[in-house]
Amino acid sequence: AVKVPMWPVHTWLPDAHVEAPTGGSAVLAAIGLKLGAYGFLRFSLPIVPDAATHFAPIVIGLSLIAVIYIGLVALAQTDMKKLVAYSSISHMGFVTLGFFIFNPLGVEGALVQMISHGFVSAAMFLCIGVLYDRMHTRNIGDYGGVVNTMPKFAAFFLLFAMANAGLPATSGFVGEFMVVLGALQFNFWTGFAAATTLILGAAYTLWMYKRVIFGAVANSHVAELKDINAREMLILGVLAACTLAMGIWPQPVTEIMHATVNQLLGHVAVGKL
Repeated sequence: AVKVPMWPVHTWLPDAHVEAPTGGSAVLAAIGLKLGAYGFLRFSLPIVPDAATHFAPIVIGLSLIAVIYIGLVALAQTDMKKLVAYSSISHMGFVTLGFFIFNPLGVEGALVQMISHGFVSAAMFLCIGVLYDRMHTRNIGDYGGVVNTMPKFAAFFLLFAMANAGLPATSGFVGEFMVVLGALQFNFWTGFAAATTLILGAAYTLWMYKRVIFGAVANSHVAELKDINAREMLILGVLAACTLAMGIWPQPVTEIMHATVNQLLGHVAVGKL
């Protein structure tokens, strides 16, 4: 729960991202956070299925708090890294929610969300790192009109922002949609509460993007910015291709999960008897 991180043991993550260099933030978001979710999937559910089902209502409740409350907290952030860090907590709440509703659609959606979040969150932190390398500030208020000086960067940042908000045809949509459908099968109000993050995710992501990228050039520092170089374009291009490929055609990923997920849920169901 701490490693995921779940609310209320999440407070280490925003500070860790703020203090970490760009590469550290990307690795932490893309790989580090998934270790906690992997622990649930690999150890908690198969080894102690009785305990998993007994505590499932608590985990579902904490996951919904993370999805909704942390989304509201993200809306109040002025530091880009902190905003994306809180966004990560909200998105990982979908993963734990999907695991503990114990139906195939929810568990497979949570796994897809883990993979998607690895691509999108790493890309978001790298985009923030591109700006920080040039401006040495992460404060949203210090930017504005970046599209006028960095159009290629703005296009990549738009794609990743839309994926973070859950736009269809991006990987960010697939996992969240599957978890919401699984939650609706589990309980209507659980699914309804989970779906609110789609609104909150769009709100805080688009608010940040609008303030940073659009509008008139904010100051002389923004006017002097140089667009991304070949190295940065290659890295962002690979992540963009993965994000689009998984959003447009997720079947190769979901197909290989069916047998294992059904076996796991069968084991949990037997454990409840």
